Amino acid sequence: MNGSVNVLVTNNSELRALNQRFRGADKATDVLSFPAAEEDGSKVRRSAGEVAISADIARENARRLGHSAANEVKILALHGILHLAGFDHEHDHGEMARKEKQLRQRLKLEAGLIERLQSEGVETRGRAAATRRRSA
Repeated sequence: MNGSVNVLVTNNSELRALNQRFRGADKATDVLSFPAAEEDGSKVRRSAGEVAISADIARENARRLGHSAANEVKILALHGILHLAGFDHEHDHGEMARKEKQLRQRLKLEAGLIERLQSEGVETRGRAAATRRRSA
């Protein structure tokens, strides 16, 4: 993955609006990823894309899991960035989960999104980050 990543930390209302607009899901979510559109003819990408995070959900998760909201935002940002790098936990047979765990350990972060959902027995499909290109 090349290029910078813009991260928006906002509220449930904004994440709900983005989720509705780009995924057709009328509910707030914790993190969304938006890969940058391919640039015509240029091999250099200035931006890899954007990640949007709900501060409301990050606070709730942090309180429930016993760590700081700042660390939860980092965990969600990491998850979103992995989606920008092309990982897709819905179809990659655990590749994204393994990479997320490896990076979390290097960054000394608590349990990641995929790992949490799997340990809670929750289906990951449609729950975490979604990658959709923005239409101009």
